[in-house]
Formats: sequence, C-alpha cells, structure tokens
Amino acid sequence: MRTRLIAGSAAGLALALTGAMPASADNHEAMLSVLHGVPDLTVDVYVNGERTLDDFAPGDLAGPLELPAGTYSVAITAADAADASAPAIGPIDLTLAGGSNYTAVAHLDAAGAPTATLFTNDTSNTAAGQGRLTVRHTAAAPAVDVLAGGSPVVTNLSNPNEEVLDLPAGTVSAAVAATGTTDPVIGPADVPVREGVSTIVYAWGSLEAGNLQLATQTIEGLHSAPAGVPSGELGLASDSSPAAGWMIGSALLLAAGGALALSRRSPVRVTRD
Repeated sequence: MRTRLIAGSAAGLALALTGAMPASADNHEAMLSVLHGVPDLTVDVYVNGERTLDDFAPGDLAGPLELPAGTYSVAITAADAADASAPAIGPIDLTLAGGSNYTAVAHLDAAGAPTATLFTNDTSNTAAGQGRLTVRHTAAAPAVDVLAGGSPVVTNLSNPNEEVLDLPAGTVSAAVAATGTTDPVIGPADVPVREGVSTIVYAWGSLEAGNLQLATQTIEGLHSAPAGVPSGELGLASDSSPAAGWMIGSALLLAAGGALALSRRSPVRVTRD
C-alpha cells in the first residue's frame, strides 16, 4: 500500500492554487488535502487550467495546504496530458470556506466509475480523554454491516458516506458482515484511537478487481483550543475506543481484502458528468 505525504507536490499545489486565487476569495484561509484513490491510474491535477500536481500516484496524499477561501475549478487528467481538455475526472468546482478543513478525494464510485468527493473534516475540540475517528467509504464495493458482539451496530454502509465518532481512548474488537447478515466475513480485529487526534480512514480501490486498500490521515491538536489551524498528516491510528474499533477495524480488515464498513453521514459531494 502506498500512503505517503508528498511535500514537494503539496508545496507546488499550494503555490499554484494561491496564484489561481479566485476573485471572490476573501482574507480567510481554508485547509485542503488531496487524496488519490483511483487504482492503476497515475494522474496530473489541474487547478483553474494550470497543472499543479504532476504524476500523482494512487494512494498519495498531498497537503494540508493553506488556501484563500473561494471556489477552485479542478480537473484530473491522465499523467502527462498536454492540457486539461480531456479530464478523467471533472472539471469540478471546489468551494472552500474560510476556517474550514477539507479533503478532496479522487476515487471510484460504487459501480467502479471515477468520481470525486469533497469531505469537510471535523476539527472541533474533543473532550478530555477522547479522540475522533472518521471512516470514509470511497471504494467500488457493496454496503456492509459493522458488528460488535455479534450484533450490527452500523448497517448498510455505502460509498461515498462517512461515520464520525468521538470516543474514549481504548481498544475494541470489530467484525464485518455482508449487509443483512451476522456471519463475519472479516475480523474480529482490535483497533486504536488517540486522545485529541482526529484519525480519518479511507477505504479505496475495487472489491471486484481485488485491489482494495487503506489510507489514513490524522489531524492533531483537538484536545484543547488550538493555537493555529490543525495540520493533517498520514499515519496509522494508535490508542483506541469501542465504537472506534467497530469502524476502523472494519476498514483495516478491508485492506486485507473483503467487504467495507463505513458510514451513514453523507459528505459534501462534488461530481460532474
């Protein structure tokens, strides 16, 4: 699995986006990360007609980038395309509000077609002793149920939804079953969540093609009033909690190859035919 932060590309994207700042942008800043979740497709990313990420590979995460609030037109093309006139995805308009934190994900929809989703990351403070777990279904795979103690605690989880949970630190066991059944197809497995940290887990790839993978992003500094904007980085979760295990456990198991468990809270979705 390739899940790495691309510092150079992120810097290039930040400069390009700043240079392409829309006229409507104000003085407030937004944070944006970009995840490539389309298997077997290395791409270039164009923003407002300018190439800003070159040879962006599946599993790569760029950012976080601090950008002026406003609307940006983003097109994703095959690697080394001459321009953005024949995008594989988009163009799509990403509207970023000042003071908000986002992750834009290029991924497959449930049927396996390339698409893109803009997720708003919850960076509100967590209570003492708690962390935040978000699980996002961005894979070409059917819906599943997440089981705890043999009973479903989340049902019919589908692409491109998410579940956001604030949980006390601890470790919990989780299992995944096909929707409507209780016989585990993955798990059980133990998973962690860290105090004051938002751990975001993405299941991406294709169940049919056998290339389901897992990417993780973390945002720190949520346990007290932050001195600045929380920053995102890639990494595995550590420390955990009950429901956290239900959700992240299913995602971790998914990476081993099976059905996916994700959420019912719908993100902001930006797609264009």
